[in-house]
Amino acid sequence: MKKILLSLLLTLPAFSMMAQNDKEPYLTKALNNETIKNVEVQTSGGSISVSDANASDIRIEVYITGNNNSDNLSKEEIKQRLDEKYELNISVSNNKLVAIARPKTKITDWKRTLNISFRVFVPKNISTDLSTSGGSISLAGIAGKQAFSTSGGSLNIDNVSGNISGKTSGGSIYVKNSTDDIELITSGGSIYAKNCEGNLKLITSGGSISLKELKGNIKATTSGGSISGMKISGELTARTSAGNIDLTDLTCSLETSTSAGNIDVSVATLGKYIKINNSGGNVDLELPKGKGIDLDLSANKIKTNELSNFTGEKNEDEIEGKLNGGGVRVDVRSGGGKINLVFK
Repeated sequence: MKKILLSLLLTLPAFSMMAQNDKEPYLTKALNNETIKNVEVQTSGGSISVSDANASDIRIEVYITGNNNSDNLSKEEIKQRLDEKYELNISVSNNKLVAIARPKTKITDWKRTLNISFRVFVPKNISTDLSTSGGSISLAGIAGKQAFSTSGGSLNIDNVSGNISGKTSGGSIYVKNSTDDIELITSGGSIYAKNCEGNLKLITSGGSISLKELKGNIKATTSGGSISGMKISGELTARTSAGNIDLTDLTCSLETSTSAGNIDVSVATLGKYIKINNSGGNVDLELPKGKGIDLDLSANKIKTNELSNFTGEKNEDEIEGKLNGGGVRVDVRSGGGKINLVFK
């Protein structure tokens, strides 16, 4: 059930983009005669998407609806409101595409506001600077330096490489099939990462984190949610202040901790180290048999199915010594709970 749920969540952004594609753009501007290397987009209420396209299909589309995404406005009504209340500027200069939509002055009547969204189709190698105060941001199929932020929407990243830095104050983050240096932060949403490689830094203040098929140096932190992961290789640091941690089929070095939940870890292939700290719950740890390990365990109670070829000290609440002559350091602390150590 967990795997099915994760798969569905990772596909949600695609459905939302498909829904937008069905709408007729208010304005389309062809850019196939321009050389574009940088894109800057700003809008105060709509969404932004940037994706790669063939040279003959480079363009920008503008989608406009009434407040709460109402489709009842005619083009004439939209044009009237734009002329009266908004600035809408699209230009290309020095290989840079700039698209900006913003109110001329503060609009006090929310019923007269517009949601102005942009869909940008550009060459694959592109750098972006994107911001919106209320909508989602989506990137697909591009490579370069990407910087983007939204105050209230989600972030959707698919098949993007380069230096990627994104922030949202209230939405969730979905990233897949992406590489290199990735830093994504949300203040209130969950994070879903799949099939990515490189240096990944994923931070949420209040949501859960789901990780699948990642490779590289991965750091995942949440202040209030759970962390789940499977098929991780490289180095993984996973921390939560209040949730459970469930990690399976690991082939990585691991450092993980929680203050209030349980930790369940299954290691297929040992990395350089394992460090687990749980202040308030239990730890279930599964390790491969017959490997050289330096064990250092401490808990209220420790249970293990076997400690063959072990030298050291073994007590009910503490185990310290070497398995099979020693090797990878496994350091586990469970201050308020139990440790269950299994070898398979």
